[in-house]
Amino acid sequence: MSGRTTRQRAAVLRVLTGCQDFVSAQELYGLLTTDGTRIGLTTVYRALRELESSGGVDVVRDEAGERLYRRRPDDGHRHYLICRCCGRSRPVDSEVVERWAGRIASDTGFTAVEHTVELTGICAGCQPAPDEGEPPPCHWEPARDDLGRARACAS
Repeated sequence: MSGRTTRQRAAVLRVLTGCQDFVSAQELYGLLTTDGTRIGLTTVYRALRELESSGGVDVVRDEAGERLYRRRPDDGHRHYLICRCCGRSRPVDSEVVERWAGRIASDTGFTAVEHTVELTGICAGCQPAPDEGEPPPCHWEPARDDLGRARACAS
């Protein structure tokens, strides 16, 4: 993370690293305050912006356009398949996308080309049994444990 590493910024990174799936800034803020960390929502947003600009997080948008964050693995940028019902995510092989983006940059003479690819679907755990018909329309609300924490995050 660029800039001065503060106690609050280190806490944002620690909690974000414990999340297996994408989380919003608001959810991350809730996890931090539930954990007893004294931090402002503005500080959470600032830390996430710095992580994004330094390549420390992957970012996707949900159906409403809200930015969701996930700690980027040390081996770099990934693309994810995200369940529209429960929000569970899994990295997908996207080498073909990376080659395509590189070829477009080369063919057009553009530099510093960035791209976003978002794949969504319904995971096996959210699919209805064969005799239940079509799955219900899903709008992801992160599952919560008994303490109100997002299920996808370790604490």
